[in-house]
Amino acid sequence: MTAQHCLRCGDRLPGAPPVSCTSCGYEMFVNPRPTASIVVADGERFLALLRAHEPNVGRWDLPGGFCDGFEHPEAAAVREAREELGVDIRLDAYIGMYLGTYLFQDEVLPTLDCFWLATIVGGHIVLDPSEASALRWIPFDNPPPMAFPTQDAALRDLAVIRTSVRLPG
Repeated sequence: MTAQHCLRCGDRLPGAPPVSCTSCGYEMFVNPRPTASIVVADGERFLALLRAHEPNVGRWDLPGGFCDGFEHPEAAAVREAREELGVDIRLDAYIGMYLGTYLFQDEVLPTLDCFWLATIVGGHIVLDPSEASALRWIPFDNPPPMAFPTQDAALRDLAVIRTSVRLPG
């Protein structure tokens, strides 16, 4: 569902974004929402969480989430690790950025998903039950389908990176 009325003046828009309001000139766009996620490695395994909420409840997920307004994705990755796992992390190699989607309030939102390899540097894993119902260490060489296609892509790219460069974990 896209906006049908101008967010500034409330008049009806002539079409779907990107569009300019014919009454006040306000330009509306549908921009991707940035996210930040981590891959915590332990040798040949990575940490996956079982999603406790929609979308994709019951699928394996990587720790992460949406960036707050004006929050750098690196800071969001560190914050999300603290919120979802109860640990402090160090961001290691940057894996990449991927264009994805997220279903929220019956609307498919574009996302810009950023991924880092990360190392736990403090604390013990304590899951937030509103985020995850379980955790599992999964072999890099045999991951299940993840909750979001961008996670599958990041894990594939990380496999290439891991074979070409010696990384922590």
